[in-house]
Amino acid sequence: MKIAVLPGDGIGTEIVAEAIKVLEVLDLPFEMESALVGGTAFDAHGHPLPEATLKLAKEADAVLFGAVGDWKYDKLERQFRPEQAILGLRKNLGLFANFRPAICYEQLVSASSLKPELVSGLDILIIRELTGDIYFGQPRGRRIAVDGHFPGAEEAFDTMRYSRPEIERIAHVAFQAARKRNKRVTSVDKNNVLETSQLWKDVMVEIGTQYPDVALDHMLVDNAAMQLVKAPKSFDVIVTGNMFGDILSDEASMLTGSIGMLPSASLNAQNQGLYEPSHGSAPDIAGKGVANPLATILSAAMMLRFSLQQADAADRIESAVQSVLAAGLRTPDIYSAGTTKVGTQQMGDAVVAAITKTTIKG
Repeated sequence: MKIAVLPGDGIGTEIVAEAIKVLEVLDLPFEMESALVGGTAFDAHGHPLPEATLKLAKEADAVLFGAVGDWKYDKLERQFRPEQAILGLRKNLGLFANFRPAICYEQLVSASSLKPELVSGLDILIIRELTGDIYFGQPRGRRIAVDGHFPGAEEAFDTMRYSRPEIERIAHVAFQAARKRNKRVTSVDKNNVLETSQLWKDVMVEIGTQYPDVALDHMLVDNAAMQLVKAPKSFDVIVTGNMFGDILSDEASMLTGSIGMLPSASLNAQNQGLYEPSHGSAPDIAGKGVANPLATILSAAMMLRFSLQQADAADRIESAVQSVLAAGLRTPDIYSAGTTKVGTQQMGDAVVAAITKTTIKG
């Protein structure tokens, strides 16, 4: 088994280092190879996704990714900005299905901005279609308007597009995931305004008939955003398009207390996947040793489960994270009175120690 390790920019190098420590202590038969991506790759090679990095990612069974981006690159032409690396990886690897679990650990209920009774026991899975929609639709660009309200003015345009096969495959992913959970799927769209959303809803209804054991309901995206705050535990599996999923998954992250706790997995049809924390590169805290590595460590657990078929090892990591939280260790983003504040490396060391203890007992 081969893992491509792409730490990226900002805190990416720090949090990925802790995930690697955790993986190494499991003593599993895989090799890891690192490469530059994002801003660091642009500085070294003039492109955020060099050919050598893309080749490594394609040849690997899974990609462990940190984060990309820094304010100093904001004036670059769009194709050279660090964020283009992750979009390029999604497109070239065919990573169409993004899994973002939003779980509120009992030890972190007080860290959520919502009342404890609303988030205690929260366990939502957001499945986001990742390679279509307005992020990849063509045509796109800038021009001088020839019509509209202001002819002759500069305008920019993007295209929201979805084809039936794109919707069908993400629908199957959502229904199959729901079968392993509480057998409920909420499809989120904006069908009262958008033609793409009407097709989305129509296809979801059709595919839903193949899963009679799974309940399907539909929700407009603005209502879904409201219900995530009002009654988040009413959801089980949420499936939605690329842009809506981007927004809703970040909203859901704050229900858990910190985006620093949310892992994610992006998979293609062969279960090759890219695994990364849901948060960004956070250049304002890079190098300070205060970033929360748990989302990256939990992403590594998802990698073991989905792409490397090492479910027992994934369980060990997840149990170790819960043990560390139960022991009261907290990075600054989840710190509260009465707990122990630790840094990035200390949190990683604590997870390693918890896994080692479990392994010895076993």
